[in-house]
Amino acid sequence: MIDIVFYFQVHQPYRISKWKPGDRIHKLAYFDDPLNKLVLQRVAERCYLPMNRVLLDAIDRTDGQFRCAFSLSGTVIKQLRDWAPAALDSFVELAESDCVEFLCETSQHSLAALEHPDEFRAQVELQRATVQDLFGSKPTTFRNTELILDNRICGLVESMGFSTMLGEGFERVLGWRSPQVPYTPKGCKALKLLLRSYSLSDDIAFRFSNSKWPQYPLFADTFASWLHGLPPPAQFVGLFMDYETFGEHQGAQTGIFDFMRRLPDEVLTNPGFRFRTPAQVAAELPSVGDLDIAQPLSWADVERNLSAWLGNPMQTQAHRELYAMRPMLMEVAERRPDLLEAWRRMTTSDHVYYVATKGHSDAEVHDYFSPHDSPHAAFVSLMTAVDDLRLQVQRARGDVRSTELGR
Repeated sequence: MIDIVFYFQVHQPYRISKWKPGDRIHKLAYFDDPLNKLVLQRVAERCYLPMNRVLLDAIDRTDGQFRCAFSLSGTVIKQLRDWAPAALDSFVELAESDCVEFLCETSQHSLAALEHPDEFRAQVELQRATVQDLFGSKPTTFRNTELILDNRICGLVESMGFSTMLGEGFERVLGWRSPQVPYTPKGCKALKLLLRSYSLSDDIAFRFSNSKWPQYPLFADTFASWLHGLPPPAQFVGLFMDYETFGEHQGAQTGIFDFMRRLPDEVLTNPGFRFRTPAQVAAELPSVGDLDIAQPLSWADVERNLSAWLGNPMQTQAHRELYAMRPMLMEVAERRPDLLEAWRRMTTSDHVYYVATKGHSDAEVHDYFSPHDSPHAAFVSLMTAVDDLRLQVQRARGDVRSTELGR
């Protein structure tokens, strides 16, 4: 029996406005809420609402045989609550089917795991509580931002009580080994690591509408036949992708919704295949052995490393200055939670992603997502906001100290 594991990442950042040095920023209004609302509502109409209906229909039509998993970042959950509550309700309806697993991640889709373990734990606990409250069950599977992991991060995740983690099945780490069997990260005792089959995943997420692709147009029966033809030792197939693939990145006119309507039935024509959630696979399949992930691995760009976010001096400076602010921020966080909220929104990985200066296909992807005119413009906007927030934190610390001195 081979398990098909669909995992969908749902995320929207709070994009920073196009600030310039010398601009006056009032009341921590760093973020372009008109743009954020516009994008969120557009994606809800194009993707979340129609695709959730497709998946609910697949669950009903197959009498619960179709199963999948989601991770919704804390930032997209907040935006859905504020600007598209009907779309959020449709995710809750999926949870109520008992055929969909909702995963945990950092609340802000941040890079905290790379820089500050305490902040990482804080954001994970916030997200765990949000997921449990919203979807009705405590998450046991973890996916770090952009599937970033290494041995250290996996150990941290295991220490927080998670039993399963998702990662990228890239040859740099795997070598000759298969991405389609469970592993245990080196140094962990029980954490199961389920990896993404990136070629099959990207056939849907990136190549589906590419008319120059030799397999274009891709039909559900064709893709199902590729799955059915997988050789040993395949035990599961991790099809992990951004949920916005459906209807937003790949528009409805491409046939992507029809493809997904038909795919579950096509897969199930072979009795040797079934759909499972990550938690089910981890519970049912033993680890085949340890996997040593000495250097951070991600699912982004050609290199599958950290260069999408920390690949040039502008990115590393922004990242360093942002996290350097945390100690003094925590001194005033209790009396000024608005400062902490603004700072955490700035930790969202998208902000440094927009500052990448890459070439070729990677640059095209970064440019597609960025609301800024150039990486340098994105850097200026981010650093202007960071500098202003630092000033507000310093003023708040001064208020605290002057009060204490006056006692």
